[in-house]
Amino acid sequence: MKSDLDHLPERQQHELERVRSILLTEFEAARTSGAGGTSDWRRRGQVLKIILFGSYARNDWVDDPENGYLSDFDLLVIVSHERLTDIADYWWTAEDKILRDPEIGRTVNIIVHDLGEVNAALGRGEYFWTDIAREGVILYEAPGHALASPRLPSPTDAYALALGYAQQKMGQIDLWLVDAQRHVDASAKGQHHRQLGAFQLHQAVEAAYICLLLVQKLYAPRSHNIKFLRSLAEDVDKRLVSAWPRETRHDRRRFELLKRAYVEARYSDQYDASPEDLEWLARAARSLRDRVADLCDARIAELRNKADQA
Repeated sequence: MKSDLDHLPERQQHELERVRSILLTEFEAARTSGAGGTSDWRRRGQVLKIILFGSYARNDWVDDPENGYLSDFDLLVIVSHERLTDIADYWWTAEDKILRDPEIGRTVNIIVHDLGEVNAALGRGEYFWTDIAREGVILYEAPGHALASPRLPSPTDAYALALGYAQQKMGQIDLWLVDAQRHVDASAKGQHHRQLGAFQLHQAVEAAYICLLLVQKLYAPRSHNIKFLRSLAEDVDKRLVSAWPRETRHDRRRFELLKRAYVEARYSDQYDASPEDLEWLARAARSLRDRVADLCDARIAELRNKADQA
């Protein structure tokens, strides 16, 4: 695994240094003052590694702000104990400071796992993790905590896992879309229908991105943030980018409206979406579903051929 950022422009290198510093500083502040009392796992708690993965690690990132497309920084933070992965207790403040830092000019996505979980996934050969081990760039590491040697799953196992994920998730997506459309069709009858429609469309989109990631990489993060999931999924296959127009402010506003629906459509009386916005979002969600289905079918066929030849 590499440990330098020489392939990136100076600006992105500076931004990553800022991100690294904030993550380490805020984690230490949370560890020494947060939940967990005097537990040994908390007193000895460490960030073991911070790894850049995705397009900025591979050097195929996109910087096209005029058309609304700017690659995100994707970071894996590895900690010494599973309880230290709790976002609310240990990482919320760091994420918030990164979001608000004027020196950081792009979205930063972080996933947090403990070393045992990462090494177990590498031992199972999950593609997401083996790709990070192969392509990732170390931004920080504490000595003496090596990653396990990655292995690949057998072709038969990979095919069985991907097929199971696709069957499960595609069924969920279709159910969410059917339920959402009922409320979209009734959106003129009241805010309650519009809120339920927005929430169910969010769930359909979340499930679609998770399906793509599971089938392609055998891993999806525990996240309801569809902007983060979209970034990871589009990093896997750029053909998904056109599912969500983002060239205009109006397009971006609608996606943000859907992103907010996971919490606000259920808990805020202030949240609302117009019938026109919901129709647009429903069309985009169905388009995304069809693209994900096609890509998953192609991937499963590829894995089936490899299993047959094994």
